[in-house]
Amino acid sequence: MTAAAAIRAMVEAALGTPVSAIERLSGGHNAELWTVRLGDGRRLVAKAGRGLEPEGFMLRHLAAASALPVPAVHHADDRLLVMDHVETSGGITASVEEHATELVAALHGIGAPAYGFPRPTRIGPLPQPNGESADWATFFRDQRLLHMARAALEEGRIEAGLMRDIERLAGRLPELIGETAPPALIHGDLWTDNVLAHGGRIAAFIDPALHHADPEIELAFTTLFGTFGETFFRRYAEIRPIRPGFFELRRDLYNLYPLLVHVRLFGGSYVGAVRRTVGRLVG
Repeated sequence: MTAAAAIRAMVEAALGTPVSAIERLSGGHNAELWTVRLGDGRRLVAKAGRGLEPEGFMLRHLAAASALPVPAVHHADDRLLVMDHVETSGGITASVEEHATELVAALHGIGAPAYGFPRPTRIGPLPQPNGESADWATFFRDQRLLHMARAALEEGRIEAGLMRDIERLAGRLPELIGETAPPALIHGDLWTDNVLAHGGRIAAFIDPALHHADPEIELAFTTLFGTFGETFFRRYAEIRPIRPGFFELRRDLYNLYPLLVHVRLFGGSYVGAVRRTVGRLVG
């Protein structure tokens, strides 16, 4: 059986409806993407691989708990995720950034009793623990920075000396972070490919890594690969003031987490970026 035939059979079994056409879009670390045309004319996207149930859960949670536009999920288990196809056109323009700001700021207005989440989620293909804490520095230290660094060390992606420097930095987090915002719902993986635009507006946000956090970690991530720029931050600050010290210090601190994710996935230059950032922060 070909790969296309296997995916067709999986989708038909999951949805209970015939598939008239299927075409492979791309492949990644843990899954392949396929466009699917159903017999009734609907166009969907099927993601096939492993560990996919959390992504379906996260998209459904965002749809239920927020106004953030996300594709509707039709089926989600560990091997198959089926969701609406989202029509896209153009990149992230100034008008798209303006719209994104309104949506993301509203998302960050959704509070929670603790940092973390009641269940584990994922960031890309990697498990993301979410043990809840009343203290943001403790959560960021244990569930983000040290968790991802120790996994990278165990996999041979970083050396013991860099791990020791990260542990030194972890000991200084309360001092470096200072005052924090209350727990808020975040998307958790706002890089360019996860932001879909159409007609100068946001069409959908995809591939979340959601949890409750200080929203600054989300803002930091949007700068790591240039997802959003001046237009976004100017408008965001009008809606939700950004505390002093974010751009000067905490942005780099929080971006250590996605950098360590990329160390585990890709290695290479990301190790140097982590080393340089840690060196600046620990002195």
